[in-house]
Amino acid sequence: MRKSIFLFLCLLPSLLHAQVEANHFRVRTITAGVSLSGLADTAALLGAIDFLKAAKQKFVARGYEVQTLRVATSNLYTYLGSHSPYEALPYLERFDRIAQRAGVILSVGQVSSPDGYSTGMAEWAADLVRRTKTISFSLAISSHLLGIHTHSIREAAEIIRALSKVDNGEANFRFTAAANCPAGIPFFPAAFHEGGNSFAIGLESANLVEEAFAHVGEGEGGSGRGFAGGRQDIRPAAGSREAARRALKELLEKNLRPVQELGERIETGSGWTYDGIDVSAAPGLNASIGRAIETYTHQPFGSPSTLGACALITDVLKGLDIKKCGYSGLMLPVIEDPVLAKRAEEGRYTIGELLLFSSVSGTGLDVVPIAGDVPQEVIEGILTDVAALSLKYTAKALSARLFPIPGKKAGDRVSFQNPNLTETTVMEIR
Repeated sequence: MRKSIFLFLCLLPSLLHAQVEANHFRVRTITAGVSLSGLADTAALLGAIDFLKAAKQKFVARGYEVQTLRVATSNLYTYLGSHSPYEALPYLERFDRIAQRAGVILSVGQVSSPDGYSTGMAEWAADLVRRTKTISFSLAISSHLLGIHTHSIREAAEIIRALSKVDNGEANFRFTAAANCPAGIPFFPAAFHEGGNSFAIGLESANLVEEAFAHVGEGEGGSGRGFAGGRQDIRPAAGSREAARRALKELLEKNLRPVQELGERIETGSGWTYDGIDVSAAPGLNASIGRAIETYTHQPFGSPSTLGACALITDVLKGLDIKKCGYSGLMLPVIEDPVLAKRAEEGRYTIGELLLFSSVSGTGLDVVPIAGDVPQEVIEGILTDVAALSLKYTAKALSARLFPIPGKKAGDRVSFQNPNLTETTVMEIR
């Protein structure tokens, strides 16, 4: 009997690993949203952490790998009270220490009111990043209520340039210019919260997209491997678009419904409202949305047919019979995806084309490396384009996370200390 128990305990890690692998995706984040009454309100933060730890246990018990736990607060400017942003820094450092001890990451939402501008916010943002480890934040640069936030765009561009001088430009990982983004996005740094306690789920599910497209290719006599597998001369067979659409919808719903059911069970009796799943097919270093798209098109990402593939994937995501929240669109983060990074290095697409892809699909310009000496007015122009595109449609949520790299110009190779980012070359702005 003791020997049997011992063998079971020895095998348990591998059994759980096999169950996780069978899922073919990861829970990127369980994000709890709380509204803070003020800068001294650590109780709400601690309560969110307790909830997240209990929720994680339930996901892990079902065989899911949970990569991160996150807390998004109400927008910082709503609970500053009589304090200035600089006076708030010691309080934010306290929040950060709590988050570090608990192993969670924290977003304090938008740091300035919509279309507001305050002199010195760029220097404040750089100080915040230097003095904390877990805190992300954002600025709203557009909304249907106010249109394009010209003043916020100026402030956001100044922050991006100031952060580029911290950690060799990697500090911009923790800031985004948010265009028409709603509350309740589980992904950082655009996340902020409104209302009562709630939680949402974000997934790393690019591998599911690749799996669906590979099966379609195999079913129609193709290699199922796409350009990433070394075949560039194959085109999708006639009718494969609808077959791919059906296969992707069926596979995603099959895998996401158990996640939704678990979220609904966690909600019951917890005092926390389940907001849904951000069904964006987030990639990672081992889960490439670029490779998934190439599996469908049989062409390198950026070639003709890429836009059509982006539209197809997004149409499926928007039409899933799942409770959705957040972006729920296609993410194309250049330096978080090895295939996207490689194709950028090969010069197969531009920043302008990334924005074009976002017009039918995605979440904007994400972790895009640009020259360190890019002028302020050029960054403002890029942000204005993102803001304008976000207002073209009623529910278009976009964001811009730009990475000016000090001392680098277009075409230079760049690598990063952050283990979640991959090498590429600095992209030309055109």
